[in-house]
This record gives sequence, C-alpha cells and structure tokens, in this order.
Amino acid sequence: MGCFRFDLTEFWERHLPIGLRAAIAAAGLAVVLCWAPAAPAQESHIGKWTGNARAGKDLFRRFCIGCHGKDGDGNGENAPYVDPKPRDFTLGIFKCRSTPTGSLPLDEDLFHTIGRGVDTTAMPSWQPLTDQQRADLVAYIKTFSPRFREEKPDPPVKMTPETPDTSESRQRGEVLYQTTLKCVQCHGETGKGNGPAASTLRDDKDNPITPYNFTALNRFKCGDTNADLYRIFMTGLDGTPMPSFADYVTPDQAWDLVHYLRTLQVHYSGKASPRAAKTTANASLDK
Repeated sequence: MGCFRFDLTEFWERHLPIGLRAAIAAAGLAVVLCWAPAAPAQESHIGKWTGNARAGKDLFRRFCIGCHGKDGDGNGENAPYVDPKPRDFTLGIFKCRSTPTGSLPLDEDLFHTIGRGVDTTAMPSWQPLTDQQRADLVAYIKTFSPRFREEKPDPPVKMTPETPDTSESRQRGEVLYQTTLKCVQCHGETGKGNGPAASTLRDDKDNPITPYNFTALNRFKCGDTNADLYRIFMTGLDGTPMPSFADYVTPDQAWDLVHYLRTLQVHYSGKASPRAAKTTANASLDK
C-alpha cells in the first residue's frame, strides 16, 4: 500500500477563515491520502462449482476466524488452546493434497479437507455447508498466500490400481514398515505413535507434533480409504516430518504398506500377519 501526506497549512492560510483554521488545528486533524491496489479476485474451480473469494470471506469470518485468525496466519483467539496448532494459510503449505510434496494443493484438495475435516486435530468436518459455500471458502483461503497468485499446482500423483490384499502383501508391507523405511522410528513398532524419535518431532513452525497412532482410529488425517492412505505415502504431509516416499517405494510396495498398516488398526477385520496379530492382541490387553 502506498501513502502520502501533504501539509495543508499554506492552503488553510490562503483560503480558510481564521476561526475554521483554529478549530481544525485544535482537533489535531491531518490529511492522509492512501491508496491500495485492489487485490485480484480469487476464484476456485471444483467440478461445476466456481468459488468466489468475496462470498468466502463472510463464511471465513463466521466459521474459521476463531482458530485461523483474521489474517489466516493461524493466530486466532482459540489458537493458544488448540493442539496441533491451526494451519497458517499464509505459507501456502498444506498436509492433505493429491499433488507431489512441495506443490500447492488442487482446489479439490482444499474442498475435500473442508468437508472431511482433519482427524486428530481441532479441524472439524464442515460437511453441513453447501458445496458452493465450501468452494467459496476455498477461493478465500487462497487469497492469504501469494503462492496461489504466483504458482500453479503440479499434476496430481498418479494412482495405480490396488493390488490384492493378501497375507503375502501384508508380510511385505511389514518388512517395509519395520525395517526398510524405518517407520517404527516415529510411529513405533506397534503403530501407536510412540517410536524412539516421536518426542523430538516438530512441524514447519517448530511446534511439537505427534506421529499418527494407527491403533486408535479407522480414519487417517487425510481420509479413510486405502487410496487415501496410499496417497499420503506418495505425497507426504507437507509442513510435518512425514515425507513423501514416492522416490523410495514402487506403487506395489506402497499398496503392501497400506495392507500392513490396516492390520495395526484394532478394529481391522482382515486376517493379519503373525506380528500384526500379536500387535492387535497386545493393543487389546493394553486397554
């Protein structure tokens, strides 16, 4: 924003009566002319819906400002009482995406996050909002970060068809989890989020962050299907220590890992590998 001040003293002395000049001076008035270039209208595009940032602003102030703050920086009045902390939209960094790590999310990604919510956080599901309202919110959220004006999202990570969920697949996934990828360092041997490195983890704003506990819920942070979990492996959760494994595993290996992690869930109904069966039994005893 540019501003300039100009002193009206000479103008007053030439053109205004003495009484009026004295009244203005007593009030301590000064003239400041400022101009702000109009921000480009931001839109979102999700299927047949086109979101409008102006409409989204009113929705944001009604439903989101308490946590995310008026400037979208995650410093709302509720933020001190929320753990993990609300997302800082000004960074343009988002956990739940279909795009590669480091990329902006698609409009659809933000749309689905608003509707689904983020499990294990204070972010609820806003499914009661209409599709148009959620599209408007996406458009307004995009106004907080210059990245959305300067960059385009990368193409989504390709999804390959799911391989058969067999005992052999789970056993291969177990080796990936326990040994190859060393997931146990953060998530723990039994998937409870209590690995040896868990207490040292921090997010991109240096806030402590807890690894996901696979034994607690049937849903994941970014969805509840096998495809959602596969996508997390391949995109990573930007802003957190959870990396993308796209360069380290093949698609078939990623599906093996999905199948194994399902067995760590207490209420998983499939047949588990020997270690996973033992894990499930121990989890039940710990209750």
